[in-house]
Amino acid sequence: MKRAQVDEVDRVIIRELSRNSRATYKEIAGVVELTDVAVMKRVKKLERIGVIKKYTVIIDPRALGYEYISFTGINARPEKLFDVVEVLKSRDYVKYLALTGGDHDILAVIWASTREELENIYREIDQIDGVVAVYPMILATTIKDEFYV
Repeated sequence: MKRAQVDEVDRVIIRELSRNSRATYKEIAGVVELTDVAVMKRVKKLERIGVIKKYTVIIDPRALGYEYISFTGINARPEKLFDVVEVLKSRDYVKYLALTGGDHDILAVIWASTREELENIYREIDQIDGVVAVYPMILATTIKDEFYV
């Protein structure tokens, strides 16, 4: 993938939109000391070249009653890896899913309301054809939550 060409002003715009995706062009313009039209053009360019993929909301799972958030490593037999991914993609409790090149083949972020529900989810994942091992890591506290440049 070719790296997008962005300058420091673009990075500030991205940071501001990451903090508040509902920020107006005028509000951002005040931060970067440009006109709102200039900011709008830069945002449209960032969208067009794929730097900004979408606008979204960051949810606090605990505020919705999900008391257990688990970053779960999953190892699978190589020939079944993509079959396992397809099964996990279909599960509502999986909120994030990625292939990794680290200690585990798959990383899944799982939300559960109760400890029992989470334990049942782990057992269900362990029974998926091709899964070799499940490595749960339950989130204790978030220290830093910034997904921007």
